[in-house]
Amino acid sequence: MSRGQWAPAGELPWERNLFGAESAAVRLKDGRVLIAGGGDERLGPQDGTALFDPRAGAWTTAAPLREARRMHSTTLLADGRVLVTGGSGRASGFPVRPLDSAELYDPAERSWSDGGRMGQARCGHSATLLPDGRVLVAGGTTARSADSERSLSSAEVFDPASGLWAPTGSMTDARSLHPAVALPGGGVLVAGGWAATRRDWRTGAGLAYCERYDPATGRWTVTGGFFAARTGHRLTTLADGTVLATGGGDPDAGTQGRPDPYSRATAERYDPATGTWSREADMPCGRALHQAVRLPTGEVLVMGGTDDALGEAGYRSTARYDPRFGTWTEGPGMAVGRIDFAAAVLADGRVLVAGGSVRTGPAAPSGSFLRLTRTSELFTA
Repeated sequence: MSRGQWAPAGELPWERNLFGAESAAVRLKDGRVLIAGGGDERLGPQDGTALFDPRAGAWTTAAPLREARRMHSTTLLADGRVLVTGGSGRASGFPVRPLDSAELYDPAERSWSDGGRMGQARCGHSATLLPDGRVLVAGGTTARSADSERSLSSAEVFDPASGLWAPTGSMTDARSLHPAVALPGGGVLVAGGWAATRRDWRTGAGLAYCERYDPATGRWTVTGGFFAARTGHRLTTLADGTVLATGGGDPDAGTQGRPDPYSRATAERYDPATGTWSREADMPCGRALHQAVRLPTGEVLVMGGTDDALGEAGYRSTARYDPRFGTWTEGPGMAVGRIDFAAAVLADGRVLVAGGSVRTGPAAPSGSFLRLTRTSELFTA
């Protein structure tokens, strides 16, 4: 039986690395897909915005961001606008220069406007739409001093109706580069991630620790933890409300979620009713910095990522998880192997992937920076 196929789609207007960009691609209510910001081959922050039209199969440029940024979050609001928050305003270097600014994109006006300022500048944070239309922003990284960084436990909420930011309860632990998903009943789950522990940007701790946010009380509570620490992993909410965690790096080998040679093949499934994780069957191979989306069939498609610190960074391979049986099958490979890329499910059920890094480190032409791609592809199940 055919497990789907990939076909080339239009090219982005520019090459783009989307490391640490939470929900890098969002599907607008009219079916188009928006990507804003990101990094160039030297991880310099960018202000470029692009829109993909599924009917034309092509990308077009849109109004640029008011402020160049990478490692930011992009969230579709209930009213159809898009909220971009925080990020880093400097190229690859130490420490980061986090931003406290936010911007709002109005598809009808085709323009960006001021989204106010957060109480805390941050990058590598999570942003989650709440049932009442507000957006929860949590954690991330900020500068501790001129030569050190720290992870954040603070959280705040944006109200689109008033355009104002307000503090909410802090997480019970500081974390960066952590995925977050909305749970049935309105709560939010954050799971794993990274915590800076010393001045050197190469040192830190991967987290197995997980917690939940209650928007009714504004409080966080500890919930069941992973069997093993994960950073650079993905969370995918399944049709029954459980959450699948896939891959991620070994905390003793990587650097802030960057490629490491010990990426995990393991998967775990979270039950919100019991607050516990259970081990699932392993993926066909270990991977981190990949993408994972839920298909209309209820299956999860895992794409790309990496397991190699020095060579061909981007995987072409894909795998599909069937939650009914807890099994994995290998899927057709993408034409271009990639990490730090964007992915979105279109209204017709196809999956769009775009941009990202193809090679890193010595395998890149420069020997030390990234080789990026502007290609995009469409998967039809």
